[in-house]
Amino acid sequence: MDFSQTLIAKSDAILDQWVEAVYQDQQIEATNELTFKAVRDSLPRVLKALATVLSESETSDLQTVVDASLEHGTLRAQQGFEPEEIAREYRLLRFVIFSFLEEDLLQGSAQEVLRAVRLIDTVIDEAIARCFNSYTQGRLQELKQLQSQLRLTNQELTRLVRANKDSLSHLAHELKTPLTSIIGYADLFLRQQRQQPELKDTHANLESIERVLKNGRLLVRLINDTLEISRYDAGQMKLQPTLTDVRSLINFVLEMIEPLARAKELSLVVECDRAPNQVITDPLRLQQILTNLLSNAIRYTESGSIHLECWTVSQQQWAISVTDSGIGISPDAQAQIFNPYFREVTTPQVQSSDGTGLGLAIVSRLVQLMDGEIKVDSQLGKGSTFTVILPLEALAYDQG
Repeated sequence: MDFSQTLIAKSDAILDQWVEAVYQDQQIEATNELTFKAVRDSLPRVLKALATVLSESETSDLQTVVDASLEHGTLRAQQGFEPEEIAREYRLLRFVIFSFLEEDLLQGSAQEVLRAVRLIDTVIDEAIARCFNSYTQGRLQELKQLQSQLRLTNQELTRLVRANKDSLSHLAHELKTPLTSIIGYADLFLRQQRQQPELKDTHANLESIERVLKNGRLLVRLINDTLEISRYDAGQMKLQPTLTDVRSLINFVLEMIEPLARAKELSLVVECDRAPNQVITDPLRLQQILTNLLSNAIRYTESGSIHLECWTVSQQQWAISVTDSGIGISPDAQAQIFNPYFREVTTPQVQSSDGTGLGLAIVSRLVQLMDGEIKVDSQLGKGSTFTVILPLEALAYDQG
């Protein structure tokens, strides 16, 4: 019997059954995103060539089997198949072919059946070997391309790291303008909504706009803080010392901070009787230090008090300390709290706070700029004390 004609006659049905079997095989996951045509691939050419091998009258077209299998392997590599998936689809192909030829094979002689089975197995085994060869080559080529891309990416990252840090500052300045505009329009919309209480959805609108404002202000603060860090690291931060009334400056800061403490029902205790009346310092930078330390203490304290103390240390130095009754800082975290963006998240209240993780990093840099030092003393669950020691007469200092 000539099984080649049977194979040709049933090739369309074999193809359909094989593709369906491949789709249904849960271990061939690569077909999940492929079309029928993509899965069928070059199989029609393999079947046609297989028919010539089975035929006793036609010349065997093994070259087509080789070419089609090589093409199949290359495509499967591009489609992201795993070797096991390719092996399974060829196993399914063998099963489907024999299923469709079974009735005809049963009618042939033992010699004819053995010949057909051996030829089919030989052709499919050859197809598998060729397919895996091109698949491997395709994967190697993909690996080479990936290595080349990674090399270029690494070079680009190196170039960006070495680039002038002014780019970051410029970007931050560019971001500030639209963010400020957004906050301005949101604030305007909020005021308009409050003036129209008859609207049914006023409450929902107010909550939405308030969230926009809160997040917008946080972004602006984050950008401003990042700019401070960037300016210091770039050596562009300058001190402008002037004769400063310590108590007046502290009272000014307390006026800004007091509503935050009152909102959490925290008491503010101030002891500055031993503070110097006047010092030569940069009032803006000193204000930043105090504001960050006090707001940070309030953020991490849920009950109790915030204690601010000032005193003269010597004829050359004076000190400020901020003590809270908050959650405290672990010994490991104390070594990192002055790093930018570091936040030791320990409670839901801290997780939901509006901190940027830059406050203490800015304080540390400002203290260094003012030729001072900062110390921290803290215990988990008992609170923290930050002490800043500054010179009574700060020198005008230009990092640049």
